[in-house]
Amino acid sequence: MDLLEKKFLLAPGPVPVPPKALLSMAKPVVHHRLPEFSALLRQIRDDLKYLFQTREEVIFFASSGTGAMEACVANLFNPGEKVIVVRGGKFGERWGELAETYGLNPVYIDVPWGEAVKVAEVKEALSSHPDAAGLLIQAHETSTGVKHPVAEIAPLTRQSRTLLVVDAISALGVYPLPFDELGIDAMVAGSQKSLALPPGLSFVALSPRAREKAQKVTSPRYYFDFRRELKALAKETTAFTPAVSLLYGLAEILARIKELGLPRLFRHYQRLSGACRAGVKALGLELFAKAPAEALTIVKVPEGVDGAKLMKLMREKYRVTMAGGQAKLKGKVVRIAHLGYQSELDVILALATLEMALTELGFKLPLGAGVAAAQKYFLENQEA
Repeated sequence: MDLLEKKFLLAPGPVPVPPKALLSMAKPVVHHRLPEFSALLRQIRDDLKYLFQTREEVIFFASSGTGAMEACVANLFNPGEKVIVVRGGKFGERWGELAETYGLNPVYIDVPWGEAVKVAEVKEALSSHPDAAGLLIQAHETSTGVKHPVAEIAPLTRQSRTLLVVDAISALGVYPLPFDELGIDAMVAGSQKSLALPPGLSFVALSPRAREKAQKVTSPRYYFDFRRELKALAKETTAFTPAVSLLYGLAEILARIKELGLPRLFRHYQRLSGACRAGVKALGLELFAKAPAEALTIVKVPEGVDGAKLMKLMREKYRVTMAGGQAKLKGKVVRIAHLGYQSELDVILALATLEMALTELGFKLPLGAGVAAAQKYFLENQEA
């Protein structure tokens, strides 16, 4: 019976979508070569610059975030060029897989899962490989819940030929990543994270030197071609048929972000993640990430508990979908996302569900302690 089957989505993408955005996406589709679409595009282009904190153009594609990652590899590097890849989780591995696919020569900085790369390690790699054409890194490594020190790493590449390429798919709009100020060369994002939209849009902001490099690269590309998209945007259109309905939703979300202001949005994610971590610790459970991201909280599954059964119980009995671990973390962690259309009570819901499910599986914990700790955190850290 539907009345008894209300579902809650607390996974790190897709995420809950606000009703206003859903309604916007239900509008009749306009043809993408009409002046009406160009007007929508102008608004979106301006608002994306606000979100990315840049004066530069932000390109978008009808794809998942991985499409924009691939576009960066295809457009910014030639086959045989050396790139340094920070590999500390599933998505760091993806940078490496893309680099290898396009015939690049990746040099890996392997970081233990759950830890952030050290700035000294990056400095050493850049010193040892001054011919590196790029440094590829995640801002938030979504598979491990780790936040890499992008702001501290960025100055290391500004005075070299190395392009800094940042996967901010689960970080954009979550904490400050000012594109121009930091001197990032390419930054990737996706619609299904902090933008609180369905999957299907990806974004890339480009620095002037990244645009210049894209003009010279000989790697083959067709749909994911920065040159083609930049030329089209200059004419207030897109190179190919865009995801028009998603763009209606994007316009709504970006307008709301500007209305709220980025500082308030950043504080919101700090509060949600801070309260969740406080709740996890109050239950005597262990956080997986040593340098935790604001986008999600990753909890180690306690010894003696079957991680697969835990995820199934929460999803099927309590109708709460969180995310399990990927690759070597499969069955070992629970990933609780704070992205999208979420509030304080979503954190309370996540902790309450985790408490009940673990108790039902026979794990002893102080029932209610996690919820109480999160409530206390919220009350002591009110939104300004």
